[in-house]
Amino acid sequence: MKHLICFLGFFLISEVGSFDLVIDGIPDEVENLIDLEINGFPSSSKTRSGRYQRSTSDWGYVGDLVEDDDKIGLYSYKVQSTITSRLANTMIQAKMVNNAKRPQHIVFDVQVPKGAFIDSFTMDVNGITFTSSIREKSEARRMYSQAKAKGKAAGIVRSNAMDMENFKTEVNVPPGTKIQFELHYQEMIRRKLSSYEHTISVRPGRLAKHLEVDVRIIEPQGLRYVHVPNSLGDHFDGITTISKGEKKAHVSFKPTMTQQRKCPTCSATAVDGNFVVQYDVNRETTGGELEIFNGYFVHFFAPENLDPLPKNILFVIDVSGSMWGLKMKQTIEAMKAILSELRAADQFSLVDFNHNVRCWRDNLVSATPAQVEDAKKYIQTIHPNGGTNINEALLRATFILNEAQNLGMLDPNSVSMIVLVSDGDPTVGELKLTTIQKNVKQSMKDEFSLFCLGIGFDVDYDFLQRIATDNRGMAQRIFGNQETSAQMKKFYNQVSTPLLKKIEFNYPQESVSDVTQSSFHNYFGGSEIVVAGKVDTENLQHLESIVTATAANAELVMETLRDVEEMDGFMKKDKYADPEFTKKLWAYLTVNQMLAERNMAPTAALKRNITKSILQMSLDHHIVTPFTAMLIENSEKDEIMLADQPKDPRRGCCPGTLGLTPNAPNNNKGIPTWANITAVPVSFMPEQMSPPVSAVSINRVDNDPHFIIHLPKSQRNICFNINSEPGKILNLVSDPGTGVVVNGQLIGAKKTENKKLSTYFGKIGFYFKNKGLKVEISTETITLKDGSYSITLTWSDTGHIIRKQLLISVKKESNVTITVGEEMSFMVLLHRVWKNHPVNVDFLGIYIPPENQFSPAAHGLIGQFVSEPDVYIHNQRPGQAPEKPQATMEVKGNKFTVTRGLQKDYRTDRVFGTDVQCWFVHNSGKGFIDGHYKDYLVPHLYSFLKKP
Repeated sequence: MKHLICFLGFFLISEVGSFDLVIDGIPDEVENLIDLEINGFPSSSKTRSGRYQRSTSDWGYVGDLVEDDDKIGLYSYKVQSTITSRLANTMIQAKMVNNAKRPQHIVFDVQVPKGAFIDSFTMDVNGITFTSSIREKSEARRMYSQAKAKGKAAGIVRSNAMDMENFKTEVNVPPGTKIQFELHYQEMIRRKLSSYEHTISVRPGRLAKHLEVDVRIIEPQGLRYVHVPNSLGDHFDGITTISKGEKKAHVSFKPTMTQQRKCPTCSATAVDGNFVVQYDVNRETTGGELEIFNGYFVHFFAPENLDPLPKNILFVIDVSGSMWGLKMKQTIEAMKAILSELRAADQFSLVDFNHNVRCWRDNLVSATPAQVEDAKKYIQTIHPNGGTNINEALLRATFILNEAQNLGMLDPNSVSMIVLVSDGDPTVGELKLTTIQKNVKQSMKDEFSLFCLGIGFDVDYDFLQRIATDNRGMAQRIFGNQETSAQMKKFYNQVSTPLLKKIEFNYPQESVSDVTQSSFHNYFGGSEIVVAGKVDTENLQHLESIVTATAANAELVMETLRDVEEMDGFMKKDKYADPEFTKKLWAYLTVNQMLAERNMAPTAALKRNITKSILQMSLDHHIVTPFTAMLIENSEKDEIMLADQPKDPRRGCCPGTLGLTPNAPNNNKGIPTWANITAVPVSFMPEQMSPPVSAVSINRVDNDPHFIIHLPKSQRNICFNINSEPGKILNLVSDPGTGVVVNGQLIGAKKTENKKLSTYFGKIGFYFKNKGLKVEISTETITLKDGSYSITLTWSDTGHIIRKQLLISVKKESNVTITVGEEMSFMVLLHRVWKNHPVNVDFLGIYIPPENQFSPAAHGLIGQFVSEPDVYIHNQRPGQAPEKPQATMEVKGNKFTVTRGLQKDYRTDRVFGTDVQCWFVHNSGKGFIDGHYKDYLVPHLYSFLKKP
């Protein structure tokens, strides 16, 4: 095969992320290398019957295209979405052509809503198409390894949490190539604030000869209204058309090429944003709507016109240093508005926390005007500083609720809840997330609900989701920007009006089976509860449901009766309706429920049983979960790729407005002389702390990864390696005295060599707690974060970022130096490898001078040597190799053998390095470092080290 065309998809239920595909094992003759960032799982075009079809690239004449300078033409960009009873099936298709006279990359880049099922993705390049299948993960990996052993292409997916899943395919194609991308995904549209909102990302990236967004809505309950806000901007006023009937609606957005232009003479497109459709349905019965079709039922329950239940609410607010600035200002503004909306029957209190925990009131108080006004004044006096003690804050809040309940202060019909607002990970007190999760679960005793608001991208959103789900609540990420206040108020409005509690759904047991969750703690106004199951339609004429619940003034019993054949005629007459919508909704709800149950399983045996059930559901319904993987094969089945669901840490993403000085005339301005040996010092920053130094007097970690510790007093260099796993984060410096943290995250080589997988630093994180600044350096970008603001440079830039007496200097494709006043400095070195290297990957090295003014409390793999230990090396003797003599080292009460050898300093020569002699400590530094290297593993890139 002359050109290898590969794709992969990924199914994501409850998480969000973008995915990177690494392709290795590719034969030399293969020309087309494809990088994918995916959330979803693959297929080809599907017929109404569910069969997969081979797509074609016979588009006819593709002339009259508007091309950018790259000579890539976008012939068409089409989005088609059909909503059948809240289940949206969406297709995004792009047809492109390379009109250049050289091979080049063609990119298909779309965003998929959080929680969607991506159920098919096809690429057709001059008629060649790949298809996919779902297998149990170990079986898929076995088949993958067999194909890989034959030198075939293979893909590995890694995820990263974001609010919108990002699907990106990049294909290198020869001149004249026509390529078609087609992505299909499904999502269940949830009702929030009395409206269903269907959001479609429309970002074609360039002018399209044909551009169309087509949305059809089929709702058997009947449509109350359909509305399309002007979310793409005033540029497109009057272009969208809406046709609404009793139970169906059609929305069309079809701008001409002229209308797409940003200006009449512009070649750039103005189509860049989300296309949003909002609607609601009619509701005739309080017991909800039963829809039965093809052996499955779905019960939509959203009663209205009920009095709100009183609530007991604790607001737990993070006031640590990272909340400084706009985030805190917006939080205060939102809290003042939220407090004003409390009802007279509500009880409330406030808990704010940094490294300490404070309570506005030690007990719940009634939401009288006087108490609300006093709480607002208290909020206004908050000044963020210090660390983050999430564990203690949540335990204090649950203690207040438990005490009120024990003293009989809570109305039996009231609803109790905690709302947590935080922007970061725990840095003080209990740091282990699983322990915090366990502590909160035990303290809440399944009596209260926990709702979590994660601000920005530093917070561990996965953790917030788990802890909220564990405790009858939900989580939401909001962006730390000018819209923070509005987002917080919108989230609060979703949970501020409890209408029912203790809701139970009952169906005839002899006719219904495999019902999803049928009991719910609370129902909030403007939302909707959805229950699904299988139903025996052959032996049943009518399906009856009975819903019982506690309302504000009474116990309610609500009945609904539905003819099992009532929907048959309606569904079969509509060619756009999805005939499997009930089955797909049932599968969606069931898998989500099982994943949540597995997360909370109290025993390993129960967790194994739930895992088996999830696996079977995944195989039956062709979805990728953490327990399955996807094989992608060509028609000859001799090219196999693998897509599974390993999980990587999150990454930040947001641009900021900090002090960037790109292309500075003097690129060494403010850089310490040790970091740039040939540099001439200038007086841009305060005078640096040390004169030029030799290559041997620097603590450094480089390569895979090799540590070199310089001991100034004894003028010795001690070396050791750390052999850990990809994804692990090692603490290098943890200094509570100066508030400085330096951590490095490991990445793995593309494959093992000699049964060993080499690891390198792929990401370095710096946290300057006292300044509230975080710096993240990866092999792609350099990002400075200051609360809600951030700014990012790439390695292709040369420039400076200056903030709060911290200077970041970037030297293009070479290194980054960080200078903190006169106290300390660091350098991170970039190592690039050949992109198509079969084994090696890009990685980072870090260099730290021992003169840095850390406090005596500093620790970490490097930080512990601030206090230089007494090292005694004796009994030097020949080693196994003449150039590597051995000796005996005594240090910290330990005695062991070390080997003399050479390591590399890459500051002056990034290719070959400069030889540095050192004594090498075997077994991952055992005996030389305190404890075991695993003691230095931390959960997050900015975590302080928890000393044993």
